Amino acid sequence: MIVEEIMTTNLITLNEEQTISEAHKLMHLHKIRHIPILDNKDRLIGLVSDRDVRDALPSILIDIEKEKDVLHLPIKKIMKTNLITGHPLDFVEEIGAIFYEHKIGCLPIVRDHQLVGLITTSDLLHSLVELTGAHQPGSQIEVKVPNQAGVLYEVSKFFHARKAKILSVLLYPDKSDERFKVFVIRVQTINPTDIINDLKNAGYEVLWPNLPGMNK
Repeated sequence: MIVEEIMTTNLITLNEEQTISEAHKLMHLHKIRHIPILDNKDRLIGLVSDRDVRDALPSILIDIEKEKDVLHLPIKKIMKTNLITGHPLDFVEEIGAIFYEHKIGCLPIVRDHQLVGLITTSDLLHSLVELTGAHQPGSQIEVKVPNQAGVLYEVSKFFHARKAKILSVLLYPDKSDERFKVFVIRVQTINPTDIINDLKNAGYEVLWPNLPGMNK
């Protein structure tokens, strides 16, 4: 999946001379947490977050009348300018790694120096739910398999034999033994007992579910 499939394109933007107060009102009105800042050629020059705005707002513990002028300062006073950006054709998993590495909550998406979208942590979480099929009724099976070619094909035969629809397959390394990996398979059935028993009878170790009463 690429970024342009999940990015937000209906954007609220400001220019650097508009005020902190305007940013605050827009965030409240549109229920957004980030506003890109553009120059007069619609090029991205900054980004302001709800946290930036909150940090700039006067405290209730001080004389607001004396500090209210802060709200009328231009947004360029608080915007972030050292930005990390992405491209619409970047892969979502690569963007996820950027979010994780840099601990950011929003990434502007730029093409030919023009802002074309935004992607947020909420967008990434929504994509993860869709990719894993977690929003659909079903069951999850985790099975330990040898780290070798062709093993997914062999495991999938058991699901095909039971006419079970696979919603998603994830793969991660077995941290305790590099000779193995773990398949996380989400299947569109509420009772996967027969598939689990088939896998175990074939010699595979089912890590989840492994409930009392199931065949070893």
